[in-house]
Amino acid sequence: MSENCNDNCSSCAEECGERREPRIDFSESPHEMSSIKKVIGIVSGKGGVGKSLVTSMLAVTMRRMGYDIGILDADITGPSIPKAFGITERAKGSEFGLFPVRTKTGIDTMSVNLLLEDPSDPVVWRGPIIAGRVKQFWTDVIWSGVDFLFIDMPPGTGDVPLTVFQSIPVDGIIVVTSPQELVSMIVSKAVKMAEMMDVPILGLVENMSYFTCPDNGKDYQIFGESHIEEIAEKHQLDVLAKLPIDPKISAACDQGMIELFEGDWLESVGEILKEMIEEMEE
Repeated sequence: MSENCNDNCSSCAEECGERREPRIDFSESPHEMSSIKKVIGIVSGKGGVGKSLVTSMLAVTMRRMGYDIGILDADITGPSIPKAFGITERAKGSEFGLFPVRTKTGIDTMSVNLLLEDPSDPVVWRGPIIAGRVKQFWTDVIWSGVDFLFIDMPPGTGDVPLTVFQSIPVDGIIVVTSPQELVSMIVSKAVKMAEMMDVPILGLVENMSYFTCPDNGKDYQIFGESHIEEIAEKHQLDVLAKLPIDPKISAACDQGMIELFEGDWLESVGEILKEMIEEMEE
């Protein structure tokens, strides 16, 4: 029995001698016309840490490395991927399925905002409906020739993360954090959920880690001393990257031009993902 056992055998992916209920298979097959090599989830234990920003920048980084990329925006009630990429057109479909919208540099994206008449309309749905829409983005959307499909998940450990972990074969997740001390507990919750669902954790990315003063070139920790090393050691995880507070990145997102950001902060993460593809193709 896992030390994190909550006695809910039906939602647990771990096999143990104490299991009292058979594990229910909630897995869903992707669209029959889809071709996806690796699925990577971007998660956070709380909102406001820049998870969608990391998703966008990582997708752009991998695209620059020559890979075919897709982004499944699973943050149904707070979708921000279309805004970051400056996408205004609506997704189209046919009798075969839904087609993702392609960004300027060729990144396929699907978000609920690409299906609404007015992107500013709120999505006022209950949990099961939201979870069902996320599954449709996997089963009904034609992800053609995608090397990496990044899933931008809503914060926390609720319906959508559970649906994704149970329904979609996630090859690994990246946990996004910020320097505040309270994040330690929140990250622990996200990590423990992934462990319960038997989903590999690739490591941690700390956003808003520091600010580089343009006048003197010194780095300042605006939100206090970082605790990411302690969190990583506690959970035996790697720190993959630390992103700065950079007004240019914020401006790029606001203007829908995230594909033009300058910086190599996530290239080390890209190398890890590159190895995953190479091992798969050996």
